[in-house]
Amino acid sequence: MKLDRTLQKQLLEQMAEAYPEQINVGSKRELGDPVTINLWYLEQHGLIEATKSKAINAPPYVASAAITHRGLDFLADDGGLSAILDTVTVKLHADTIRDLLEARITNSDMPEIDKKRLIDHIRSLPSEGLKTATAHLVELGLDHLTDAIPLLQKLLGF
Repeated sequence: MKLDRTLQKQLLEQMAEAYPEQINVGSKRELGDPVTINLWYLEQHGLIEATKSKAINAPPYVASAAITHRGLDFLADDGGLSAILDTVTVKLHADTIRDLLEARITNSDMPEIDKKRLIDHIRSLPSEGLKTATAHLVELGLDHLTDAIPLLQKLLGF
């Protein structure tokens, strides 16, 4: 395989300079041409749009290409607009977090008196206190992610 990250970057940068126009990319009509192989690869990832040609009894080649918005974002140090637009925000209402915590405490092995005290304390927490506690619990969960991988695989059907 002749995938070449340096060549790919050079091609993307040339196209970025000409954006939104297409450029002649110098692809050859030889089977296994490195430029052609890397252009096809970039196109399959949606980083460029290529115009292909095929002569009789010759392999297809890329005549010209233009960088796409995904290609521009790929080159951007900050990930471009994709980094902003593809961000997923998860919001949990304070009552939902309290309910989740209470359910775990209720189902735990701790003594009933301790369960009641802890649940009462969680119910009395202001939103900021609950937010801080939740952040710590998420961090703790991520620290033990390897323990959760079998469960994640089961949930995802692996």
